[in-house]
Amino acid sequence: MAVFDLSTITLLDILPFIAVGFAAQMVDGALGMAFGVISTTLLISIGVPPAAASAGVHTVETFTTGVSGISHIFHRNVDWKLFARLAIPGVIGGVLGAYVLTQIDAGVAKPFVLAYLAAIGLFLTWRGLHYPPEHKAPKIVEPLGFAGGFLDAAGGGGWGPVVTGNLLVQGAEPRRTIGTVNSAEFVLTLSISITFIVTLGWAAFTIATLGLLIGGVLAAPLGAWAAKIAPPKILLVFVGIVLTLTSAYGVYRALI
Repeated sequence: MAVFDLSTITLLDILPFIAVGFAAQMVDGALGMAFGVISTTLLISIGVPPAAASAGVHTVETFTTGVSGISHIFHRNVDWKLFARLAIPGVIGGVLGAYVLTQIDAGVAKPFVLAYLAAIGLFLTWRGLHYPPEHKAPKIVEPLGFAGGFLDAAGGGGWGPVVTGNLLVQGAEPRRTIGTVNSAEFVLTLSISITFIVTLGWAAFTIATLGLLIGGVLAAPLGAWAAKIAPPKILLVFVGIVLTLTSAYGVYRALI
């Protein structure tokens, strides 16, 4: 797949991808998940190979998560202790997952992981409807960072659903959890992108990824602002709904 020629791009070519990138990042910035899942699904559906789709999306996310992270820091949505506990194992898992995806098919376990995440989503929806729960510091953090990083790289998305979803199940406060997971994702996506570029080169960067990049960067500050002002109950319910729907759709696609 050759790198596209900028001089041949028209507004009609790139506008749909800008719209998808904007919508996906609004959801991701406000709820801590879904940019990778939505964007990767779109690219694969138009015929982009899984490794190239994941590489392109992670290249885009290096920029969108950078802007989103700065915005969450500005709005005081970040817990720095939790950030460190997630980022380090996340990078290790992400680099390993990126390498695995370029060598073997890691999709065998994907339906099982997605089914688990759909169940987590249903539980979070129920928990949100019965809000407020008792907030408490999550105990299982580093393994989530590693698993989220690995699945994000190998599966083309999963950092937010795995990490945000499971931290909220443990009782973490929604706003700071979402802000911290989004901010830590910048370190993760940077390491994954470097690994993909080393193994695949720049061939995965297409007109689709350029459109996703433009839309995602435009939406990132708005998503962080939405996470700050939204009531915790609303955040929890919407996280549950988005996690359930995206995971259930992923299971459906994996099984057909």
